[in-house]
Amino acid sequence: MRRDVFQAIADPTRRAIIVLIAVQAMTPNAIAEHFDMTRQAVSKHLKILTECELVKQEHQGREIYYQLEIDKMKEIDKWLEQFRTIWEDRFQQLDTLLSIIKKKK
Repeated sequence: MRRDVFQAIADPTRRAIIVLIAVQAMTPNAIAEHFDMTRQAVSKHLKILTECELVKQEHQGREIYYQLEIDKMKEIDKWLEQFRTIWEDRFQQLDTLLSIIKKKK
């Protein structure tokens, strides 16, 4: 089942996992140590992240390491860019208004 990337980041635990593995690849056990949940629960989150293609698995011997798929994060950034433009325009309008008010005083 192919999931949407936004399903992955909708959950705070999955966002925390993304932050962890953005720094370095980790095994499910290493990831689970950072959370108050079972390894099986972490594995379910990793499965969703993998299905969304936000993380990829790398086998090293008997261990599986999960690492962030940076290119997929760009999809999120591209979607957010439209809002960044709106926010920047509104901040610019606010700056202009504040300058006008300041000059009137």
